[in-house]
Amino acid sequence: MAIDYEVEYNNRARVPEHPDIFARWAREAAAYRDETTKEGRAEIGLKYGPSPRQTIDLFKPKGGGNGPLALFIHGGYWRSLEPAMFSQTARGMNAHGITVAVSGYDLAPQVSIGQIIEQTQAACLYLWKKLGQHIMVSGHSAGGHLAACMIATDWKNLDANAPADLTPAGYAISGLYDLEPLLHLSGNAEFKLDAAEARRISPLYWNVERGRVLDAVVGGAESSEFLRQSKLVADAWRGKGVETRYEAVPGMNHFTICDPLADPDSAMTKRLVELAKRR
Repeated sequence: MAIDYEVEYNNRARVPEHPDIFARWAREAAAYRDETTKEGRAEIGLKYGPSPRQTIDLFKPKGGGNGPLALFIHGGYWRSLEPAMFSQTARGMNAHGITVAVSGYDLAPQVSIGQIIEQTQAACLYLWKKLGQHIMVSGHSAGGHLAACMIATDWKNLDANAPADLTPAGYAISGLYDLEPLLHLSGNAEFKLDAAEARRISPLYWNVERGRVLDAVVGGAESSEFLRQSKLVADAWRGKGVETRYEAVPGMNHFTICDPLADPDSAMTKRLVELAKRR
């Protein structure tokens, strides 16, 4: 039976209440920025690159100190949303002593997905130069794809002063790892991908160092293709010597899957903290 790619990959159509979820995220994010700013725990709008969207919001745990560092990369199909909608994703990890950075990037079609990967690499190198810490990388949807790309990045090739294992572990939520299906979508008018470029920017096919760690997590109520993509990367990377874990969270859709990040007591937060503390 032929795959209906437009149906499988259109998450907003699958979750018609997504505008309400986005509005709630924006409220929760603003509240957490206000809280952390008043407590002197937030640095908002750090510039890692020249364009207005190349920014990082940094949220520190109460009590300060040099705890582990985590990065969260937002989704939006590489063409929408912004870090200011995701400040609350730092709440859970902050409660366990983890510093959390939330990064932005320019959007398609103004830039290509390949350029977004490069910008996210630049954000990681900025954090390394600023804080001198390894980074546990997490992300949602397009951010899940970008998180996997960071795990497989050859950091020495980009900056001889960076550690080879700058991003030793990652937690990718509802990501895409093989971008070939995007060729079948009407949205490829914005991505402008051909088969060769889709493969080049698909972390499924990248070389990745043995010993890296990747959790590929997806909502149990997501489409069969999103479930397949997460299982696919977990299986393929395990074969390359990566410590991988696949999980489909029951009842969660493509958007509600992010909500446990704001809960210090959620199983998702506890796993993220475990990964961040590995170094």
